[in-house]
Amino acid sequence: MNLVTGGTGHIGNVLVKELLKKGEKVRVLVLPGEDLSPLNGLDVEIVEGNVLDQKSIQPALEGIENVFHLAGIISIMPGQDPVVHDVNVNGTRNMVKAAHDAGVKRFVYTSSIHAFKRMPFGITIDEQIPIDPDSAIAAYDRSKAEATLAVLAETKLGLPAVIVCPTGVIGPFDYKNSELGMLIQGWMVNKVDFLIEGNYDFVDVRDVVQGIISARDRGAIGQIYILSGELVRVIDIWHMVKELVNIKSTFIQLPTKLAIFSAKFVQLYYSMAKSKPRLTTYSIETLHTNAVITNLKARVALGYSPRSLRVTIADTIIWWQEKKLISQKR
Repeated sequence: MNLVTGGTGHIGNVLVKELLKKGEKVRVLVLPGEDLSPLNGLDVEIVEGNVLDQKSIQPALEGIENVFHLAGIISIMPGQDPVVHDVNVNGTRNMVKAAHDAGVKRFVYTSSIHAFKRMPFGITIDEQIPIDPDSAIAAYDRSKAEATLAVLAETKLGLPAVIVCPTGVIGPFDYKNSELGMLIQGWMVNKVDFLIEGNYDFVDVRDVVQGIISARDRGAIGQIYILSGELVRVIDIWHMVKELVNIKSTFIQLPTKLAIFSAKFVQLYYSMAKSKPRLTTYSIETLHTNAVITNLKARVALGYSPRSLRVTIADTIIWWQEKKLISQKR
């Protein structure tokens, strides 16, 4: 029996589906009252609990052999955020302790490429780069780094844990509308778009899931595996989308300094409105940092082999189109 936390999220719901395809039993830990629509129609066991309450997660671990811990908060806001820290760090510590006490056979933690120290251009990012819990970039980066170190510390005490670090995850089954997913939706219909300079490494959610399962089956205890995809410019993704939907449009590319200046005011609005941000100084800075990342270790050890980003974009567009048709019929 597998336990998946964060099973309604983008990676989580795809992982649950893939485990079921393999004929494996799955239990999903969800928050009380959580929207379970990403799991509709799936033969899974649902258990309510909260990773911040260790007592509430103990029943979910009864009879569990493998734990896939994905529950967390993704944030592109700069600065401090106690909620992000609490869920991502303390929630992970609770899961690690409870899983260790339950005697699970394998614990797979999905961290992030942002847990690593950001390196200057000219250096290829691999698993030898240090984890950076003191990152000055954002609360999210620090939280994923601290959580990663917490898992590694527990492996030294006997927990059979493996860690995977995806880059920017995109793809179909994006039920909760990720930042890039929403951007692609807009590009599918807009006649004029505002673009930001920069590039990043993006990876298909389905390839990340295959890497996660392989980490369980083939990964070495106490090891980190980077699950990266393809380094691509924002403008090239935009061109892919426009070509695939066959829509004629144009774009206005914002100078980086102007984008950063504007983002500071946009962030204030997001904070006051308590809405999900799409443009922040953090996201702009990320697009201008070194994103030359290698997944060689995962390829060799896990048999990891990510698909072409163009295939990912095409499948993502089809999924959004089908989802829109289903919503209209309803």
